[in-house]
Amino acid sequence: MRYLPLTPEDRKAMLAVTGAASIDDFYADVPEAARLGGKIDGLPDHQGELAVERHMAALAGKNRTASEGRFFVGCGAYKHHVPATVDHIIQRSEFLTTYTPYQPEIAQGTLQTLFEFQSQVAALTAMDVANASMYDGSTACAEAALMACRVTRRRRVVLSGGLHPHYASATRTVCEAQGIEVVQLPPAVDGELALSDAVNDKTACVIGQSPNVFGTVTDLTPVSEAAHADGALLVSVFTETVALGMVTPPGEMGADIAVGEGQSIGNALNFGGPYVGLFATNQKHVRQMPGRLCGETQDADGQRGFVLTLSTREQHIRRDKATSNICTNAGLCTLAFTAHMTLLGDKGLTQLATLNHEAACLLADALEEVKGVEILTPRFFNEFAFRVPGNAEAVLAELDELGVIGGVRASRLFPGKKLDDVIIACATECTTEEDIAVYAEALREVL
Repeated sequence: MRYLPLTPEDRKAMLAVTGAASIDDFYADVPEAARLGGKIDGLPDHQGELAVERHMAALAGKNRTASEGRFFVGCGAYKHHVPATVDHIIQRSEFLTTYTPYQPEIAQGTLQTLFEFQSQVAALTAMDVANASMYDGSTACAEAALMACRVTRRRRVVLSGGLHPHYASATRTVCEAQGIEVVQLPPAVDGELALSDAVNDKTACVIGQSPNVFGTVTDLTPVSEAAHADGALLVSVFTETVALGMVTPPGEMGADIAVGEGQSIGNALNFGGPYVGLFATNQKHVRQMPGRLCGETQDADGQRGFVLTLSTREQHIRRDKATSNICTNAGLCTLAFTAHMTLLGDKGLTQLATLNHEAACLLADALEEVKGVEILTPRFFNEFAFRVPGNAEAVLAELDELGVIGGVRASRLFPGKKLDDVIIACATECTTEEDIAVYAEALREVL
């Protein structure tokens, strides 16, 4: 990408056209505390290209990958095996095309994969219809809250104490910007159990997660019944798609909207993204669903074809009629998800889920034998929370020195909530019995 710097005269001319006295005028709405008072310490004004390349390479060299140690991190981003076949499929020209299929006659590959993706997500969640994906799970959660407010014409959203904080933060940011009240229940391992008591006749939706951020699997059916009794909707969140191969899907628990993250299928960790948001709902709410919907049809010769059936976003209709301003479908990540899910099939997904659960059970049993460790999560799929004597951050740092990336400290997700001694650990099909034995021994040594 070319960078063409502006001269001082260029800047003056542009400011004159806009009517601004200085560039600072454009940041008037940004709080003073959030603005830089000068240069960033240690950042030079400029360097040559070669020097910049060397500096960036040195920074990259500090990164550690999930393969550089015994890896037990989850909390919304999971280490799963992605078959080499997936990479081969997503590079085929009939699928790897421009992601915005405005002209269906030249984008049949893209439209077909989106149609297959929607069908897979609807089947996984046991919902009627799914859209052609969203940015990621957290923004899908925020869009679900807005959709629930449109459907119910109410302005109150209740968030579970087990909802992933990143999902809660994205939802609060989007909702509060539109004047929607957001009620956040305090963090709790079994946070979903308190949702039923938080519903009233002003509530648009309650948002629960299963398995939740602490790994707890909860039957949300009573929450759904309580929400529906007061005219509210249930939004069911998941961050680990593989869990749907074993646990009860959202649709069977009475969810009105199901959202989550699809990274676990077909997409590696990638230092945190890009990922792919999953969004599904019931047929009666389809007109309020954000994003786009691909459908199957027949061409003039009676042959199977695919088209963009519904697109209620700003790019295509008037802003006041739009359901969102989502302008992507995370096309490549969606394609990888679809390829991997197709390779797995129903039986393969169930087998994969079983391997994950078995690995987590072995890990929990091994860690529980370490003196001072208390397993907190009562029902889990492939991750769980446990308490350690002392400070979790210090424990994880010492484990790291021993080559074990032991999980995520809960205090990082919930600062100031008295969870300084809690760690959330995850095991997947990539976790071996040797990995688990090494973790347990290292934790025993640290404690």
